[in-house]
Amino acid sequence: MSNVYEERSTMIAAGELQSFVPFGREHCKNHPNAVNLQLRQLQPASELWSSDGAAGLVGSLQEVSLQEREKEYWQLRKGPTVATDEAEYEEELYVAGHMVIWSRGTKSQASYVYKAFTVDSPVQQALWCNFTVPQSHKDKKEKVEQSVCIVQSTCVNVHTVSGKDFISPLPFQVSTLWPTTFGLLFERKNIISDAPMSPTREPLPTLFSMLHPLDEIAPVVCKTTGLFETGRLQYVSDSALRVLFSCEEPSIIMTYDTLQCSHTVWALRKVTPEEQSTLLKWPGQDGPAQTPTAAATFLGAHLRNVTRLDSPGSPLHCHALHNQSRVPSSPSLHSRAHSPNISNMAALSRAHSPGIAAPSFTGAQRFNMSCHSPSPRAHSLLASPNSTLNDTALLPEMEPILPDLCIEQLWSESAAAYREKSCQASKVFITSDLCESRYLCFLVESHQQLRCVKFLESNETSQLIFTSVTSIPAKDAVPLEGIDALLVLESNGSLVLYTGITRVSKVFVPGLLLNLPNHLTHLNTPLENVSTPAKATVQHMSRLEEPDMPSPVSEVRSSVQHNESSWLEDSTFQPAAPHIQALRDPVSNRVTMELSNSSMLRITIPEVATSELVKRCLQAIRFILPKDMAMKVLVKWYNIYNAPGGPSMHQEWNLFVTCFMTLMGYNTERLAWTRNLHIEVPLSPVIAPKKARPADTGSDEDWAYLCASDYHCQVLAQPAVGVPGLQEAVPIASMEEGGPVVGLEPSALLFPHIPALFYVLHLLYEDLKLDELQRGGARSLIGLLQQLARDLQLEEYIDLYWRDYPSFIKTFKEACVIDQAQLEQVSWPMYLNGEVPCVFSWLSSCLRGQEVPPFPYLPGICERTKLLVLSYALYVVGDENAVSTNVSKYLTRLTDKKKGFGEPALRRQSSVKPCAPSGCLAEKLVVWLTSAGFLSNDLESVPFGVALPIRDAITQCREHPCSDWSEEVCALIGREDLTKQAHKVSLAKGKPMVGLNIPLEPPVTSEADEEEDGMVDLHPEVTGLIWNQDLRVQEVRRLLQSSRPVRVNVPHLPEVSDHEYIEEKENKLLQLCQRTMALPVGRGLFTLFSYHPVPTEPLPVPKLNLTGRAPPRNTMVDLNSGNIDVPPNMTSWPSFHNGVAAGLKIAPASQVESAWIAYNKPKSAELANEYAGFLMALGLNGHLTKLATLNIHDYLTKGHEMTSIGLLLGVSAAKLGTMDMSITRLLSIHIPALLPPTSTELDVPHSVQVAAVVAIGLVYQGTGHRHNAEVLLAEIGRPPGPEMEYCTDRESYSLAAGLALGMVCLGHGSNLIGMTDLNVPEQLYQYMVGGHRRSHAGMNREKHKSPSYQIKEGDTINVDVTCPGATLALAMIYLKTNNRSIADWLKAPDTMFLLDFIKPEFLLLRTLARCIIMWDEILPNQEWLTSNVPQIIKDSIGLQEEALVSEDLNMETLIQAHDYIIAGACMAVGFRFAGSANSDAFECLYKFARNFMQSLTTTTSSTATVPGQYNLQTCLSMVLLATSMVMAGSGDLKVLQLCRFLHKRTFGEMNYGFHMAHHMALGLLFLGGGRYTLSTSNSAIAALLCALYPHFPAHSTDNRYHLQALRHLCVLAAEPRLLVPVDVDTLKPCYALLDVTYKATQWYEETTVELMAPTMLSELHLLKQIKVKGPRYWELNIDLSKGTQHLKSILSRDGILYVKLRAGHLPYKDDPRGWKSLLAPSVNNRNPEVRTFKPEAISTFTSDAALVSFAEYFCKASENMKHKQETVALFSAILYECVTQENPEMLPTHISIDQVMKALERADVSETFGLWQMKLVLELCERGGLQQKPQEACRHGCGQLLRSELLPVMKSSADRALDCWLRDNSHVLQAYVSGQPLSEDANISMLACFLVYHSIPSSKRMATIDLEGSSSFPMFLLKFSQLGVPVRALLRLRPLLLPTGGCAAELPR
Repeated sequence: MSNVYEERSTMIAAGELQSFVPFGREHCKNHPNAVNLQLRQLQPASELWSSDGAAGLVGSLQEVSLQEREKEYWQLRKGPTVATDEAEYEEELYVAGHMVIWSRGTKSQASYVYKAFTVDSPVQQALWCNFTVPQSHKDKKEKVEQSVCIVQSTCVNVHTVSGKDFISPLPFQVSTLWPTTFGLLFERKNIISDAPMSPTREPLPTLFSMLHPLDEIAPVVCKTTGLFETGRLQYVSDSALRVLFSCEEPSIIMTYDTLQCSHTVWALRKVTPEEQSTLLKWPGQDGPAQTPTAAATFLGAHLRNVTRLDSPGSPLHCHALHNQSRVPSSPSLHSRAHSPNISNMAALSRAHSPGIAAPSFTGAQRFNMSCHSPSPRAHSLLASPNSTLNDTALLPEMEPILPDLCIEQLWSESAAAYREKSCQASKVFITSDLCESRYLCFLVESHQQLRCVKFLESNETSQLIFTSVTSIPAKDAVPLEGIDALLVLESNGSLVLYTGITRVSKVFVPGLLLNLPNHLTHLNTPLENVSTPAKATVQHMSRLEEPDMPSPVSEVRSSVQHNESSWLEDSTFQPAAPHIQALRDPVSNRVTMELSNSSMLRITIPEVATSELVKRCLQAIRFILPKDMAMKVLVKWYNIYNAPGGPSMHQEWNLFVTCFMTLMGYNTERLAWTRNLHIEVPLSPVIAPKKARPADTGSDEDWAYLCASDYHCQVLAQPAVGVPGLQEAVPIASMEEGGPVVGLEPSALLFPHIPALFYVLHLLYEDLKLDELQRGGARSLIGLLQQLARDLQLEEYIDLYWRDYPSFIKTFKEACVIDQAQLEQVSWPMYLNGEVPCVFSWLSSCLRGQEVPPFPYLPGICERTKLLVLSYALYVVGDENAVSTNVSKYLTRLTDKKKGFGEPALRRQSSVKPCAPSGCLAEKLVVWLTSAGFLSNDLESVPFGVALPIRDAITQCREHPCSDWSEEVCALIGREDLTKQAHKVSLAKGKPMVGLNIPLEPPVTSEADEEEDGMVDLHPEVTGLIWNQDLRVQEVRRLLQSSRPVRVNVPHLPEVSDHEYIEEKENKLLQLCQRTMALPVGRGLFTLFSYHPVPTEPLPVPKLNLTGRAPPRNTMVDLNSGNIDVPPNMTSWPSFHNGVAAGLKIAPASQVESAWIAYNKPKSAELANEYAGFLMALGLNGHLTKLATLNIHDYLTKGHEMTSIGLLLGVSAAKLGTMDMSITRLLSIHIPALLPPTSTELDVPHSVQVAAVVAIGLVYQGTGHRHNAEVLLAEIGRPPGPEMEYCTDRESYSLAAGLALGMVCLGHGSNLIGMTDLNVPEQLYQYMVGGHRRSHAGMNREKHKSPSYQIKEGDTINVDVTCPGATLALAMIYLKTNNRSIADWLKAPDTMFLLDFIKPEFLLLRTLARCIIMWDEILPNQEWLTSNVPQIIKDSIGLQEEALVSEDLNMETLIQAHDYIIAGACMAVGFRFAGSANSDAFECLYKFARNFMQSLTTTTSSTATVPGQYNLQTCLSMVLLATSMVMAGSGDLKVLQLCRFLHKRTFGEMNYGFHMAHHMALGLLFLGGGRYTLSTSNSAIAALLCALYPHFPAHSTDNRYHLQALRHLCVLAAEPRLLVPVDVDTLKPCYALLDVTYKATQWYEETTVELMAPTMLSELHLLKQIKVKGPRYWELNIDLSKGTQHLKSILSRDGILYVKLRAGHLPYKDDPRGWKSLLAPSVNNRNPEVRTFKPEAISTFTSDAALVSFAEYFCKASENMKHKQETVALFSAILYECVTQENPEMLPTHISIDQVMKALERADVSETFGLWQMKLVLELCERGGLQQKPQEACRHGCGQLLRSELLPVMKSSADRALDCWLRDNSHVLQAYVSGQPLSEDANISMLACFLVYHSIPSSKRMATIDLEGSSSFPMFLLKFSQLGVPVRALLRLRPLLLPTGGCAAELPR
């Protein structure tokens, strides 16, 4: 019988019907309609989300419909699968009128609106599209933004899922948009009135692309290949071309040519750079052709194109861009252009719909013309100056728009095939069939045809090859991706399922024809096509083969029937029942049917298989069979499985076996066990009753047929079989033993392939054995396998199955005979003759170190086998290349049919390789498993014996992990701390960490005040760990708060009048305010980077409170009362500092947008200074780069001095060292010297100039930029100008120029490239010591011609102005270069004469400069410090007491010089050891600070008066700053006491500047709340030099010597170096011990220091590695020799290092000494029993819920557990073991081992699976772990996983049980070995256990050994060792096999 007929005559049932209504339609009805117009006036278009609806408005897609009924349109798709566990869902995009509704719904959840959009004009189209955003880093993957695009007539709105909205205006009218892989494709609407255009115009492109909503719309080019020419590049400008389809994967589009009536497929790709350059070059190539006659050729070319005589090979007739001559601008043509150019205007007006706004005019213009006219001549044609167009608008747009995408032709419909009009495809899709071939299908409705083009991907390139075309008759069709099929609606209205081009069956939709009117049923024809409710229940299944009983319904009638049915359906039933008109919206395997009465129904087409086992069997069958054969089998199976009323889930396997065996030629009725399968399915009809006819219904004969069937008899015989629990009663061998032998049907489809199929199913069985969850499947499969093995007479396989399932297999006796002649037809593959593949014995051989042949596997099906085999090869065999180059040694893919197995000779030598150290093997294994996608829950399903080596590797890696492993690897080895670390999570910002918020706040303050002081955001849980003994942080907050009134305590003396008393109080307040105003500078450092702002709220800025309260009545004291004179503008700089302090709180990692920065701008003018400071702070933390250029310009034009200073410094700090050109331009405007000489003089305030000069230094830091260096060098000595300009505060400008010069050439030393002619060092030396002024070179000569009229400096340099800048410039240029000659210039003078000539302050700078040039000589001790003082000063100060001072020595000068030099040296020590907390440096500096303090406070001695209070105070401030630089971030108490002492001194010489210095010292000491410290990099030192310049302002408006704003630059030197361990379980900071290893340097060896974290680390370049130490936490190693990037990223994310507490330990906070540990008490317990472990204690060991529950339910002796005391004790012991050894994952292993042992002892073993596992465990442990070296084995290996005590117990109990059995049953073993049949009654399952446990080969293989003449045991050993039988097994076999010896009684242990 023909195959075609068989397939036509089948039918499957579809799933349940649901009526379908697009969800969006319902949603639209609920939208408010009347209010939409008012709303639209209120809201801008961008905000109209789903706030109003326009469902009532008439919207139309193409034309206005007459019924005024709006067009609606929707599309469905499968929800994009995310990596989460979400169920698969459907998404719907619904368009109606002005609305677009995007909804989602799953099987479990009803649809809901995901987003709804309303736009201003009717929506023309809405579609989903993914845009790729290229990343800046090359290594990063491109980000894909999912978005929905809404097309209106003038623009496209794009809304991305991440919340971005774009509006792209359309420069032309668009007919359709297509989503592609690269972005959107636009198809230009073709305007018919293009006919009268001037003949010289080329056709415009019709296809455009947009890669991202922010990109430009560019034309698409196509590369065509003609017959005789190479590919030409041309714009797609053929108006006859229509795009029908676009696809993202593969990236293709399909077009239809309306003139040639053919379809073409194109590959879509990006344009290559070469193609772009060709497009740019082409206009210039005409050269000589530019003659007046060229016009004719041009015209000819144009006409030729119109008549379509162009290249015959290409369906796209566009203009080629080469060989094309341009029209010259000849006068004759010009004269035409002077008349108003009609066609030109017409073209323009056509190009717009009236709705386009005017500004986009030039854009549209560009699209209409300049695409094709890159040369200006062409413009002169179209837009001459006196035509109405404005010429200038076109000038900038001369160049062509470069294309982004290119299409290349892949396939075109053969020309002659279908040449009729209107055969355009109405539907195009891509589908794949069950055998994975892919087809591009397009439906030509006019021909009622579905044409399928098969295509393949070629190997070399990623090109597609299109092969054959097949046509299927179809009225409509849709692809069903979920089941690799397509559903076709035939012209007669029936639904047919195809897979690819193979017809599968008709689809019966239950309930679709049920609503027929009843009067039709009296027709006389047999109603074969109506399924009436009465008969619908008789369901039919396709018949397989049933030779014994043909159906009474004749076959012939059935085939005639088919034609009748189509006639019937067309005539009678059309008016009656609604029939299916169209199919739409396929998602996975669901599809919507549109009926003729316009209702819609959604159906589900059933899947190929639901059970995992059947799916995998089908995969294996498909793998091994030829494609056409596989297709037949799959189609056959699909029909049987899904026949109407098909089986339920659990019967699927039975059905599969029956179907499969029948296809192989078995008669399943005759085999007892397959017949049983039928008995288990009493509710369904016989599996193979008869052929179901098309749309068949029942008849009486059918019933008779059923009654007579064999099945019916069986059911009668077993009346109660359907009752559960009685099924065991079924007699298994119900056949008479002496019955006839059953044969096979050799003509069956699969008969020739039986051996191959058997083999793949066997491999599948071996794979299922490796998965605990699939063991049931393996057991089901064994019945089928053993039957095939028997019939193929493969005894070794039968033996293997019997060993695996002894009790199950022994019941099967039957075999079917395949006679020899038939065996000839069977193709017998090579691999069946080799060894029997058994995966357990393969792994076992690996463990015993034997040779292993490669194991066969099926690629893509037996992945688990592949993984585990290679894991063993890598880790157990120790072959490092097992997973890379040597895979073929261990695995053979089944496709290698030619080769046998791997050559053993090769394997021999490879196994001799020395074992690699296991650490790296374990790491390799874990990393490889992760890369293969193997996760920890996959490991759970691996049987415990097989998994043990992998667990062993994991345990090793868990102990010593690498810090740079990926997140997945860390998850596999069970280190959540590392997983979390890799996952980049910073401290949870939102929720404060409870538990650690100990009330640190002193009780005095109220809540309201707390908020305002600006210091609430420090992490109290971290600071509480760092400084846990005291409240120093609270004290610092108290010292630095400036938001509360100060206490003004003045005693009221009786003689003072009230008025004077008030003045006294106010004077006192003014003194105190000097301090208050200086506080913000320190506060900014204290709260540095501690706050993440909320983007919807402004930044809270604490007030600067300058009022006071006078005790005892707390009366208010105010400075504004007018009683005393308050300096003007006193608060302007302090409020600037206050703004900086507030802004510095913002952490660099926060989300700050340009809008938020502008949003913080204050309304009142008096807060402008604060905002200026805020801007500077944003620059310092890097956020100012986000501020839009427009806003920067806006702020600068206001001319507010402070804002300019803050902005210039901020922007340049954010762009540190980048040489950014736009910033340079911005700064140059503010620096006259950088402007060209002829430029107009700008009036820039002096302080802004100073800021701009320093800013230049910042932007060009370290670049050595010559021009800037030259200008800055000149600016240091800028003379005062004639008109009083540059006369005030000259010192600060000169200093700024010096600092900037130093920064530009930072650390370059003498290697300044290209600056030798500038003589930088000499020039600076001259500025430093004075001398004759040099004439000004360069462009600013003009400005300095006339000298100043006020300041008479003459032509010498004013050293007082230039010296500080020059000194610091030298210091920075030669920083750390140890250049002695330069350093000697800076030595302090050593004669009294010279000392008199230099300011003592400058000595401080010189000493500092000299020391930091000689960086490596700075030593942290007193000797070195004093060695900087010249001898003359030392001697004189020493002599002072003896009064021998000679007359010519000026004591005052000497002492001042001495103090300043010491202070300078102290500063140098501070710089050298900044942030290091070096104890020597600290003690040394602290001592000098105390000395200065004493000099200050003891006023009695004469020493204090000699140098003067001011000088002492300056020196003290500098030493204090140096000390806190060394101790930065450490919060040292001694320094805090000094700062607090100085905080209280508000009298005497204490001015604003000194307060600023002291509080800066305090801020540095607690930098960033203890999380930051200072760096000593060159850049940091430059920043610190600017910030800590040793001349502090005398009052709050003083900027004479140094601009106050620069004090904040020390933030640039701060770096996070605090490491905070955070417990990964509680997410709270905790203590942990660290070992920090320092690299060796010239001062010390490599050393390791033990620190308790949280701790401040040293600079990272000094460290070698950091290790979290045990025993309380899991070890963790951060190796810095590989690079510091990993640690830097940890430190920058709040320094969080996740740590994991080990089981049984408590954190250090709860248990400082480790005495409370739960592992400690076991020592003093006298009771040695394990039962002392109380299950209640489990929760302290582990937080794992599973373990806690295990303890709860299995380890507590409850009432009903009385008799199970041992079990409870055992479980408790196991639990204790696992938890204390920290491998809880071993708990199931322990319990499984116990179960196996118990079963063995009871001798009730039905399968040997557990025994195999135990054997693997023992073999692994006998190996001594995985190491050959004994000392390794005790450390690694199984010593960690299984206690060594457990193994001997296991082994001996197994041996004992089997030996007992052997004693009684040696005859059974004897019979097996000699190959005799076994007796029925013997306990065979124990025999199987014995054979498995002792690795005894099958009797067939033992028979190959000739035991004749081997009487001695050694001979016996020798012969058996070839089979790999272990010695202990031979000792047990010897008495049976060796006749002599007589020692059968004793059994050796």
